Amino acid sequence: MSTLVIEGKGILSYNRLMFKIYVDADSLPEKQRSLLIRRLVKENIVSVFAADRPVKDVIAAIAEHTGALRAQMKGKVPDQDLKKIKSPISFVLVLSGLNSADDFLVSVAEEGGLCITHDIPLSARMIEKGLVVIDDRGRIYDRSNINERLGERNFMTEMRENGFFEERHKRIGNKDVENFANALDKLILKMSKQ
Repeated sequence: MSTLVIEGKGILSYNRLMFKIYVDADSLPEKQRSLLIRRLVKENIVSVFAADRPVKDVIAAIAEHTGALRAQMKGKVPDQDLKKIKSPISFVLVLSGLNSADDFLVSVAEEGGLCITHDIPLSARMIEKGLVVIDDRGRIYDRSNINERLGERNFMTEMRENGFFEERHKRIGNKDVENFANALDKLILKMSKQ
């Protein structure tokens, strides 16, 4: 897992050899975001949340984590270097617009990373860049299954647009949160060994 390292000049950094996590912040329900944030903080995993609106729990968690990291290093590094210590979790507020957060995430995503989103077209774009994707219900998507899921999504969109039925989202329950947590654990463990 990612570890904290004190460099020669007393500046705190993170072992960045580990994969990064990219999060479509406004498509992830609060329970799953909370669970994810706890895991990211615990293991100091480098991650990027993006949305076209402020996501207060993410912003608060970053500030709290930064404070905890600085407190941990107080007295171990010069005071002027304490301000350089920041959480490896970041939040990017993008300009409002169709797919603006998605476009940003795709532009910064690096092969071998993990993306968390409910958005199937974004999932396909991230998989094309060499990432693995998990959705808010714990379903894992990769090159072997995304085309089928994208086809289903496009068919259902066409059916809705032609008036055959209304869109209904199944309410997220405790089992979905549990599935998300289990899939996240599985992927983090697998990817950290690569």
